[in-house]
Amino acid sequence: MTRYAKPADLNDALALLAADRWKILAGGTDFYPALGARPLRENVLDINGLSALRGISTTGSHVVIGARTSWSDIIRHRLPPAFDCLKEAAREVGSVQIQNTGTVAGNLCNASPAADGVPALMALDAEVELRSAAGARHLPLAEFIRGNRKTALAPGELMTAIRVPTSATAGHSAFVKLGARRYLVISIAMAAARIVLAEGRIAEAALAVGSCSAVAKRLPALEAALVGQKADGELGERIEASHLAELTPIGDVRGSAEYRLVAAREILARAICKAVGGNRPEGRIAA
Repeated sequence: MTRYAKPADLNDALALLAADRWKILAGGTDFYPALGARPLRENVLDINGLSALRGISTTGSHVVIGARTSWSDIIRHRLPPAFDCLKEAAREVGSVQIQNTGTVAGNLCNASPAADGVPALMALDAEVELRSAAGARHLPLAEFIRGNRKTALAPGELMTAIRVPTSATAGHSAFVKLGARRYLVISIAMAAARIVLAEGRIAEAALAVGSCSAVAKRLPALEAALVGQKADGELGERIEASHLAELTPIGDVRGSAEYRLVAAREILARAICKAVGGNRPEGRIAA
């Protein structure tokens, strides 16, 4: 018999997860479309009663985003300029109704290569908090998402928070998404950039690209190449093909692999320029 449970206490939820297999229901924006017209055949653990998992707080070492925090919560909350990339990504997550309901943790656990929140959180050096009845562990986001629809979530575990270290809250950031139309679209490519300036030059760069690999990727070669560079309108021209070696795009109905690489370079340039307070002319991207 299929079971449904909606615990109000985290320990009760973890006890249920330890005793049986459950499908987690949070915002439901991925849960119900994936189900389609099929009947439920799995136990459903509804975590919408866990109020402790919603909200944003600050500790001495991290900004902590509860797993049930919605994208609208992210948009409304006062956060440092380094989080602008995450706020901009939040505005790209479907419609306002989806933003009001969909959760940050759900976006990560769904593990889509086109998940809007992932590049921004990677640029913020985010890690996830995973809890079970046996205890808690923390994983860098890049280690948690292992592939298309694949994560490191173990049986009996629940993602309870996303944590951004205070060391990654410096600087300014930006997010740029390319799709076939302006709104309500799955991305062809997207990029997040967080830049720290010192005396007009780049002191630190954190860059991530999504929809151009099975998992969103940081670009360490480009990050290193930008450090020490003058923060001017020429930054985008310094992106070379070797800087994008981490990307392994595929071709599909939204764009060819070759086009995605061209697009990734351009939207990276736009995100970097925007993060340092400049503007890059936005023309048509042609392969």
